[in-house]
Amino acid sequence: MVSDEQVQQWADEAEAGYDVEEMKRRGRGRPGRGAEPMQVVAVRLTAEELAAVDAIAEREHISRSEAIRRALASFEA
Repeated sequence: MVSDEQVQQWADEAEAGYDVEEMKRRGRGRPGRGAEPMQVVAVRLTAEELAAVDAIAEREHISRSEAIRRALASFEA
């Protein structure tokens, strides 16, 4: 839930105006992982497979996606 104070803070910030140049410097969206555009691929996993991925990700302190990417990288020729 968003508090009334947070809404008021956002409203005050909007009324004061934004530094457009600063916003352009920050960029939009997630940072890229390389020069090529990324693609999202849906994969169906069993509960056990997903639990295994999550366990590895937690152990390695990485995201679920990164754990899957590392597993795929081990199969590269």
